[in-house]
Amino acid sequence: YRAESPNHFVDSAKDLEMIWVEPGTFTMGSPETEADRGTDETEHNVTLTKGFYLGKYEVTQAQYETIMEGSDLNATPSYWPNNPNRPVERVSWDNLQTFLSRLNTQEANNIPPGWAYVLPTEAQWEYACRAGTTTAYSFGEFIAPESANYAATGIRRTKPVGSYSPNLFGFYDMCGNVDEWTADLYGPYPQTQRTDPKGPEDGASMVTRGGSWNAAENYLRSSSRFKYQAHIRGDYIGFRVAFSQID
Repeated sequence: YRAESPNHFVDSAKDLEMIWVEPGTFTMGSPETEADRGTDETEHNVTLTKGFYLGKYEVTQAQYETIMEGSDLNATPSYWPNNPNRPVERVSWDNLQTFLSRLNTQEANNIPPGWAYVLPTEAQWEYACRAGTTTAYSFGEFIAPESANYAATGIRRTKPVGSYSPNLFGFYDMCGNVDEWTADLYGPYPQTQRTDPKGPEDGASMVTRGGSWNAAENYLRSSSRFKYQAHIRGDYIGFRVAFSQID
């Protein structure tokens, strides 16, 4: 699998294609008037002072296998194996720490000081998902089966990444296909403005975002949050990689 782009950061991962996201300010969470909103989506302003790169697509089975070959973990964990262009799933948050460590080691000579391949923070993820929009979904107030892979399509499985239209920043499958792990522990939102926020210092679960092939439409909203313990592996959970400055 090869996606054409001027940004081939990870040749060893079969061209893990990434998009630059400019710094900016946005309203994170959902208004109380939004249908089907969760009680954990308190609106608050967030400023991201540093730009970052984020995967244009969810990490595919082929990309995951390339990095994980030779590790102690299963390099082909997916429930639907041998589909190189479909997102990898059945990977836990814990598994991803090994993936990221191996990726950073393999690319050490190509990474500038102070940067690393990481999972996006919850704020980075929502900022990239919204792509400047304030509607319930990144493509408007409503969702339809032609917009994303979720329960209403009746497909009941993953589809190749990029099967639907991208959002305004150029990201594919931010809604549906597989739920995506983030870097953050789950916790309540603040009531006040935050700058470069990260999740709480401790907690029992990690945040996932975006909804999946088996999710109801309200879980595909830009502000929708879900949580799983870090060891959970499901055929509906995958991830995309960020490349950003680390503290």
